[in-house]
Amino acid sequence: MALTRKILKKLEAQAKDRKISLLIGARQVGKTTLLKMLSEELSLKNKCLFLDLDILSNYEKISTFESLLNLLKINGYSEKQTEFFYLFLDEFQRYSAVSKIMKNVYDNLPNVKIFASGSSSLAIKNQIQESLAGRKIILEIFPLDFEEFLTFKNEDKLASNLKNLSKLKGDKLNQSLKDYRRFMEEFMIFGGYPEVALKHSLEEKKLVLESIFDLYVKKDLVEYLNINKLLEVKKLIEFLAINNGQKIKYEEISKITSLSFNEIKKYLEVLFETYLIKEIRPFYTNKNKELVKIPKIYFLDNGVRNYFINNFNELRLRNDSGFLFEGFILSELLKRGNKGIRFWQDKNFNEVDFILEKDGKSIPLEVKFKEELKLENQKSLNVFLESYAQVVEGVIINLSKQKKDKSVRFILPYNLDTV
Repeated sequence: MALTRKILKKLEAQAKDRKISLLIGARQVGKTTLLKMLSEELSLKNKCLFLDLDILSNYEKISTFESLLNLLKINGYSEKQTEFFYLFLDEFQRYSAVSKIMKNVYDNLPNVKIFASGSSSLAIKNQIQESLAGRKIILEIFPLDFEEFLTFKNEDKLASNLKNLSKLKGDKLNQSLKDYRRFMEEFMIFGGYPEVALKHSLEEKKLVLESIFDLYVKKDLVEYLNINKLLEVKKLIEFLAINNGQKIKYEEISKITSLSFNEIKKYLEVLFETYLIKEIRPFYTNKNKELVKIPKIYFLDNGVRNYFINNFNELRLRNDSGFLFEGFILSELLKRGNKGIRFWQDKNFNEVDFILEKDGKSIPLEVKFKEELKLENQKSLNVFLESYAQVVEGVIINLSKQKKDKSVRFILPYNLDTV
């Protein structure tokens, strides 16, 4: 059976909506594969055309509305047809004119449905801000989540049993946790890029991660965004990798990279918008008692982060396993569509890892890479709950305990859908 992704079902549903569907995400997370799978599926009953715009000749074929219309007709399109003709455009941000071409198709050919993919959110935002207003649906494509990772490792049974894990107790739970732990550790070390997950040896995985970064520099940083301070940006990325999950200050970055504060701000935005890192800002309501300004930075994929520090050691041999676990949890939350995630710290240095906003409520999450928890492990969470009386429950994500204890709920990292 072909390996698939959860988001494919959303794409299939959008095949009936004539708005332009834009798949946006980092390079090599599987956007092209998703487009091709959808194209193959839809072509069983509909006319389809797939174009890779990294190939110049393909762009030339659609560079004007007239040339595109002619190409569509050559591939079976008729302006009188009642069903959709599906046009797939891979790497559409390669040329700025493509967004206007898509607009012309949308406005003039109501029976043509476009699916398009792009790798640089920053370049895409600049292109589509006005031209595709009201005409598009944006889907963010991330690396594999843990459930998808298990299917890529041919562990379909483990993947399907994740939803039942919260019901298990005693020996059955302990045995299941052993089974999942091995794969979770691999996922925390090497991340969720599809091609990395499919490789078996350390060297093969490292080579794939190296190629991902090389392509990121060549295509996103140099070709699309014209970054001319590559050495300084690489130093910035290395600094962020070393300090993954920690609060960052521009003063420290400037000393190491020689970048000005304005340049640091600019390049951090580039790294955010090209899906390399995620900025988590403080949650606060009282500026006098709580941290307000200093953000934390996480890599969106632990494998990419570990590539930059050249550390793929087992978790038991590392001193950063707690931060890797936090990064794993954050990426799983983001892949579930959670936005506006923040962290909390007061002036006494009590800190809660993540504050999740859900249904208008704030949910504090503490992330503990521990099997045995002590009362002191929930001190900061208790302080937050005392400070915010309207918040009725906190959550501690840990390695072995799942139960409700007064105002604190303990859950496993595999049950984040229950948050």
